[in-house]
Amino acid sequence: MDTRRRPEARRFTACAGILLCSLAAIALAQQEPAATSAVRAGMLIDVRTGRVTTNAYILIAKDRILRIADFPPAGVPTIDLSRYTVVPGLIDAHAHVLGNPKDQASASGLRMSSAQKTLWGVHNLQTWMDHGFTALRDAGENDLGYGQLALRNSIESGLIRGPRMVSAGNFVSVNGGHGDADVLAPDQQLVRRPNIADTVDEVSRAVRQDIKYGADWIKLMATGGVMDPISDYRVEELSEEQMAKAVEVAHRAGKKVMAHAEGAEGIKAAVRAGVDSIEHGTVMDEEGARLMEQHGTWLVPTLFCFQHDLQTGLSQGRDPVSFAKGVAIVKEQGPAFKRALAHHLKIAYGVDDDVDFVSKEFGALVNGGMTPIDALRTATLNGAELLGRSNEIGTLEPGKFADLEVYKNPK
Repeated sequence: MDTRRRPEARRFTACAGILLCSLAAIALAQQEPAATSAVRAGMLIDVRTGRVTTNAYILIAKDRILRIADFPPAGVPTIDLSRYTVVPGLIDAHAHVLGNPKDQASASGLRMSSAQKTLWGVHNLQTWMDHGFTALRDAGENDLGYGQLALRNSIESGLIRGPRMVSAGNFVSVNGGHGDADVLAPDQQLVRRPNIADTVDEVSRAVRQDIKYGADWIKLMATGGVMDPISDYRVEELSEEQMAKAVEVAHRAGKKVMAHAEGAEGIKAAVRAGVDSIEHGTVMDEEGARLMEQHGTWLVPTLFCFQHDLQTGLSQGRDPVSFAKGVAIVKEQGPAFKRALAHHLKIAYGVDDDVDFVSKEFGALVNGGMTPIDALRTATLNGAELLGRSNEIGTLEPGKFADLEVYKNPK
């Protein structure tokens, strides 16, 4: 039998192949929505790889990225940013959105209603946006009205303009701890607030209260702090047992837990308890860094805010006792951060300061020993992962929100 294919068969096979290719192209075109706009970037930084591409085109369908192209798309309105460098929208993982950030008096929160704090929050959120921060995590408030959650919901519904938000509720703190808003004299004390927890059961109730009203994260005060006039930042406040119960309750409800932790022992107790992130970590010792590495615990170091405090001093109403603590603790910051880098801890960007200075943490990270690209990753790739939003933000990749930050290139 002659098994050679006749010319007609070869022509039929070739036509079938062309037809299949055409059908595949049509199917692909049907699957991909049409671009509604494009951005021409003079330089585009891929934060995942560190690669810089010149004259790249970001094709966008409504608010999502379709793809990155090398050539201008035909018939699509294009914004010319050829003189600019484009990076993903930035993420602040340690924000406090409510109230007047320039009032550092220890009783400032008691002089302002929840409604007024929230109106300040609307103003503050615009400043984050103006600085290129398109997402943030509120790291807790002392507000019985949960104004931060109202702001988050209002942004999601389109009622106000602001960064994409996830948020903690109120600070879970021991009586007289860093998250206790009552700094008044004993004969003038406030009614005990629901975020104050001196036992394991009280911690459970405080966590459930935050979850009830919509918190994405639970904020624990593992140690004392600097800004208040009553606590000692070196001292562990919530016990490891209390924090473990908070983690158990929160994780069971699908929520994450962050811990304000400055003193070495409180850092280690919080990590052993299973928290998802350590905020500050200012007096972290070698054992603490090793524990964080083993547990995969995130660090949000907030370096700049401690340094900035020395510049502002008492000028914004700060208590002298608080300022003295700030002077003492800043000496611990550099060695602790170097330990974090040596142990390759997962680090996210957080400013924890007056929002007008929200971009200053980049310089502090680099001065502390980070490379510039790694510092940028803390506020993009890493921040998105910490917030649980890596599928939507943090990089300029297909399917993600077209959140862009641009910087004018030097001539």
